[in-house]
Formats: sequence, structure tokens, C-alpha cells
Amino acid sequence: MLEVMPRNARLHIAELEAQVSERDARIAELEAQVKALTRRVAELEAQLKQNSTNSSKPPSSDPPGVRRTPKVPKGGRPGGQPGHEFHERELLPPEQVDRFMEVPAPERCTSCDGKLEGGQRQVLRHQMVEIPPLKPLVTELRCHVVECAHCGTLNRAILAPEAAGHVFGERLSAMVCLLVGKYRLSKRLVRDALSDLLGVRLSLGAIGNREQEMSKALSAPVAQAEQYVRDQDAANLDETGWYEGKANGHHRRAWLWLAATALVAVFRISSSHGSEVAKALLGEDFAGFLTTDRWSAYDWYDTALRQLCWSHLTRDFQGFIDRGGEGAPIGQVLMEERNRMFKWWHRVRDGTLSREDFERRMREVEQKVGLLLRQAAVCAEEKTAGTAAKILQLEEAMWTFVHVEGLEPTNNFAERLIRPCVMYRKTSFGTQSPEGSRFVERILTAVTTLDLQQRNVLEYLTDLLYAHRRGLPLPSLLPFTTTAQAVPPA
Repeated sequence: MLEVMPRNARLHIAELEAQVSERDARIAELEAQVKALTRRVAELEAQLKQNSTNSSKPPSSDPPGVRRTPKVPKGGRPGGQPGHEFHERELLPPEQVDRFMEVPAPERCTSCDGKLEGGQRQVLRHQMVEIPPLKPLVTELRCHVVECAHCGTLNRAILAPEAAGHVFGERLSAMVCLLVGKYRLSKRLVRDALSDLLGVRLSLGAIGNREQEMSKALSAPVAQAEQYVRDQDAANLDETGWYEGKANGHHRRAWLWLAATALVAVFRISSSHGSEVAKALLGEDFAGFLTTDRWSAYDWYDTALRQLCWSHLTRDFQGFIDRGGEGAPIGQVLMEERNRMFKWWHRVRDGTLSREDFERRMREVEQKVGLLLRQAAVCAEEKTAGTAAKILQLEEAMWTFVHVEGLEPTNNFAERLIRPCVMYRKTSFGTQSPEGSRFVERILTAVTTLDLQQRNVLEYLTDLLYAHRRGLPLPSLLPFTTTAQAVPPA
């Protein structure tokens, strides 16, 4: 028979079992903490390795030592190369010359000292461009007042609507807004520039009033431009960070959005970074091809009509390489396929490779890239696998440009247009109010659109204010418009 265990021994064993159970629980807790901390360290190390070559970070944020892909030296000297077409400033036609000065030929030959007479003559043209001293044109309206002899009422002259309430003319007001919207000067720098260059003194408040008047004048033309973008067959979308006002002493986060076509670009500032802004810019009925990055705010759009930006995909593949592990060799092969694709694409644009041959060659690239991404999604480390899986969700949108003529494989067009706005944000720290945001998005729309159409920005803004102050039809921002323009008198 088994001996009965003493009661004290049983209690001791129970205590030991409880201690072991508590120890095991503590070990499991610590192992979970170690695992979480290890994962966090890996994430932080991955963030430290991020730069402009493998992520969406701008080059200005790169720390010292980041190596970008160097340009292959061609071995030539700087400047014009042998065979390069000679360029020089074109002479203005005679009707655009303000005055002519005759420079007589010498009387004696500089070689033999013989008297110059009877020889063949010609005139060589040389032009000098100068700006006369700038002086503002000040008009004083002397408003007469007549007292009624019967009742004593003072009868004042009535100013025309375009003069009443306005101290600064249309061209000066347009120049103020141009210095802000295109040349990104602060109100203080605008004030100083006008004083130094024109001898005109404006207060900071007067400059703000000029901006708000221009914003109201641009409201209808910008709305027309927005509708134009919605009606196009293709558009590029992009967005960047912005600030609007302050909250608790800190700048309030916002975003500057861009919807661009070949000849019209529309900007919008919003506190949202979500899909509702993209939908509002394009409209629910937009059915054209859309070029974007992989930001989720664009995922509502039909993948078959999207084109992913290969500049962003290039950074994703470089990220595979830089993170190392199983994803590194996959990323290396993806970059090789990417290089093949761009080599052929550049030949298509140059006309040295037909689109039919390009599409035929790209079938192999498409298949290989798809296979590599699937390998990365299941074999590589967590970050690389996640990125590969997200790209595969939009795989069809990687290759739309191959089959649609006129579509580019990158979103560089939109990024070039939005880059000046990033510099604007860095120097101005955004806008202080919704009214300020409306001015910025409208003046950026006007300036960028007019530049795309190679139209004179100052002349347009001057004409716009002239028409706005007189209630005349407003000049349009649309290309090839037939809208009558109100032109101020000379």
C-alpha cells in the first residue's frame, strides 16, 4: 500500500507548483516583451535606413552620407559639346525697338590704313535691353462738391464703381498677387520689393486685401478649370503636406492636393488626406486614366484605369534591397527588370522602338515582375512582404501605360508641378485661415495653368481684376477659349 503523504509535504508541493506556474507565466510575459521590443528595434532600424532612394522621403531630408545613383560621366568638358547647335539671343524685330542709334564705320582700313570708299557696305545689328527708371502712375480723382442753394445739401461727385473703394490699380494689385503666388515672397518681402523697385509703399494689410480681392475674382475661373479637369481623358493626382492655422500653439496639419492635365492644373487645400478630396477634385463621374502613387486615398478608383508611378515603385524595390535578408536579391532582380523597362520606354518616346515591339517585349517583364513580387510577399521579412502584397493588389495598374498610348509610367509631371508648392510651404509655414487657403489654392491654379499654356500671368491677372471691378465677363483659364476678354485701356 502507498503511504499517505503528510499534510505538510502536500502543502509544500502545492506551493512549489504555484511558484513554478508563476515563474512560467513571468517567463512567457518577458518573452513576449522581448519579441515586441525586437520587432520595434527592427522597425526603428528600418526607419533609420529610409531615405529618398528607398522611400517617399524628399531628398532634402537625407542625412549626410546617403549615396544616390551617380550619373554616368560622358567624358566631355562642361558646357556646349562639339556639334551642339549654337544658341544666342534672338534680335527683336524693328517694330519692337524703341530707338535706333547709327554707329558709323571707320574712315580708314584697320589693316592697310587705306581710305574706305566705294567698297561694299552692310549693317550689323546689335541690341541692348534696359529698363527705364520705374515710377508709379498716380491718378488723383478730384471729386467736386456743390452745396444746394435751396436746402443746403452737399452734393458730391459719384465715383465710378471701378474707382470707388480702390486705392491700387489692377496691374499693381496683380503684381502683388504674382509676387506671392508665383515667386513665393512673404508679405513683408512683397512690401519691400514694391518699395525698392517701384517706389510704391503698401502696408501688410493692403497686401492681404489685394490677395482677397484676387481670390474672389479667381473663384469662377478656377471653378471652370476644375470642371475642365473632370472632363479630360487622363489626369495626374498628387498631394503634399500643408499647414492651416494653429491649434494649441502648433500648426494645424492639412494637405495640398493637385489634379493636373496637360494644360490645366487645379490645387485644393484640405484638412483631410482621404479619398473624399480626390473624389471631389475628379468628380464621381470621372472616367479617364488616372496616374498616382500607391496612397490608399486613390484605391476607390478602377484599377484598370489607373497607372502607378514607377518612380515610387523604384523606391519600393530599393527598399527591398536596403532592408537585406531574403528580400534583397528579389529587389535586385526587380530593379534589373525596371531598368529594362525604362530603357525600352525611352526608345519608344524617341521613336527608335515601335509600340508593338515594346508591348511584345514587356510581356516577359510583366510576368517576371509579378512572379518576383509574389515570392517577396511570402518569403521575405515582414516589411518587404507587406509592401509586395500591397503592390500586388494594384498589379494591373503597374502596366496601363504599356497598352495606352500617351500615358506616362511615372507621376513626375504632377510632382514637378507640386514641388514649388512644397517650397512655398517651407517658407510661409502654410496659411493662417481658410480664406488664406482659398487664395493660395486659386492663385496656384492660375499661375500653374497659365504657365502650362505659356500665357502671360501678369497680363491675365490684370485683365481679370479689370473685368471683376467692372462686372464684365471674366477671362478664362481654359486653353483655346473663345470667352471675350476685357482689356484695360492703354
